[in-house]
Amino acid sequence: MEIGIDSFAAMFNNDAGTSLDDQDSMEELLQRIEQADRFGLDIFGIGEHHRKGFLDSAPTLILAAAAARTKQIRLTSAVTVLSAADPVRVFQNFATLDLISKGRAEMVVGRGSFVESFPLFGLNLEDYDALFTEKLGLLLNIRKNEFVTWSGKFRPALHNQPVYPRPLQDPFPIWIGVGGTPESFVRAGRLGLPLMVAIIGGETHRFRPLVDLYREAWVKAGHPPDQQKVGLHSLGYVGKTTKEAIEDFYPGYAAGMTKIGKERGWPPTTRASFDAQSGPKGALLVGGPEDVAEKILRHSEALGGISRLTFQMDSASLPHEKLMESIELVGTKLAPIVKNAQ
Repeated sequence: MEIGIDSFAAMFNNDAGTSLDDQDSMEELLQRIEQADRFGLDIFGIGEHHRKGFLDSAPTLILAAAAARTKQIRLTSAVTVLSAADPVRVFQNFATLDLISKGRAEMVVGRGSFVESFPLFGLNLEDYDALFTEKLGLLLNIRKNEFVTWSGKFRPALHNQPVYPRPLQDPFPIWIGVGGTPESFVRAGRLGLPLMVAIIGGETHRFRPLVDLYREAWVKAGHPPDQQKVGLHSLGYVGKTTKEAIEDFYPGYAAGMTKIGKERGWPPTTRASFDAQSGPKGALLVGGPEDVAEKILRHSEALGGISRLTFQMDSASLPHEKLMESIELVGTKLAPIVKNAQ
């Protein structure tokens, strides 16, 4: 199983409780990617948001900067909001990243959980799914063909048009990021694409029927069964001990989730709900290395086996020093337990 980190390039406070400026926040993010590379993590992903408090509106630029400062770690989006992007430019950006990183680039494409990109780029939210379906088809066409002939509803047609540069990897790795929509799981399986499941709440084992839909669609479409990949993106944080990790993580997590809840109609986050989420079956991966490693293995078994696990640590506004320490613990303590158990 690959182990990694996802970040939304959220802006954090410093130890004095004041906000860091954008430049310092970006530098610290790049330091965390270097830290992940230094301690042998497999993957680092950057999300995409177009709202205050996040610095990831141009994720390939961040990943390119990280590529110049790292040696081994793979670099991916988490996710690219394909519905609001031009697939030609998306492919060109990631192909360029692949060349800069010497073949370490990937992308995870999805529709995004926030919708501010739609009005920003002049798109109609009513076309939410149709945009993604059409643009994913074009993106896969470009990946397969140097010269592209294609027509659709939302973009001008292409007539034997070459798309450059071409990436070093062939085929270039494209995952589909999904939430809880059955159709999304089936689509990924039908297309023969790796699946990245974002589970930020509830009980992880309840997603097994959806993952089974993916696997069934994969086999029905005639793809080789041994090439399936299921990844899990989870909110989490690893401390020296479980007690310390919970004390570090809970205050910022509760504040952040309560804020998002006001936008989406969720109830405020309570300590009782947090304890349930960080318990044996809950989606949160918060604790000491041994406890979290055991929970990851339980989640993998519950979902029928996973190929990749990424921690999303930005949700608790933890200081840079804590995140650097956690990344080290993931690489030196947690990852060996998980990998040796397989």
